[in-house]
Amino acid sequence: MSKNEDAKIKAEFEKSCEDIKSATNLDNDTLLSLYGLYKQACEGDCNTAKPGFFDLKGSAKWTAWKENAGMDKVTAMRRYVRKVGKIL
Repeated sequence: MSKNEDAKIKAEFEKSCEDIKSATNLDNDTLLSLYGLYKQACEGDCNTAKPGFFDLKGSAKWTAWKENAGMDKVTAMRRYVRKVGKIL
């Protein structure tokens, strides 16, 4: 992939991150899916231990991120942009 393509998808990703802030009434599954893709795009594979049993919110977020394991950052950005485009 060329530097131009990398810059383009990164710009689209950043715009989508801003645009989604205006969305209201997103269900938990959608929020978790976006969270997992965002974390994969920004940090890569999940590198933290799974939260404790009683940390339900933390566990859900961890699982959403972990489900994207092995996906490269550019693919995660593209999927995030596509998902936001469908929502908005």
